[in-house]
Amino acid sequence: MTPKEKQTFKKIIDEQIQELSTEIATIKKALYPERGEGPSDKVAHLNFKLDQSIHIQRHEEATKRLNRLKHAYLKIDTPEYGICKECEEDIPLERLKLMPESVYCVACMNELGL
Repeated sequence: MTPKEKQTFKKIIDEQIQELSTEIATIKKALYPERGEGPSDKVAHLNFKLDQSIHIQRHEEATKRLNRLKHAYLKIDTPEYGICKECEEDIPLERLKLMPESVYCVACMNELGL
């Protein structure tokens, strides 16, 4: 991977980190409404609890991805960034553009059942 390509991926990762950080903050607001902004009756409370379980799952997934993106950002200047951990071949640039935190190529992911 060329230094210019690495710079492009740094920018992509940084943008995605910012977007996810904003999304996580929004999810936290939905999970923990301020005093007086919570549900006002039993039906609203049941709907709130249902929505809350969805928000919890979204929060967990977003947090995990954010951590993977931060790890990728730290690794981007090392020779191992963009190299599959399983087969040690280059991960296609198109895949990295979609998921810059990828550590496996598609073939190895399928083989490993990930």
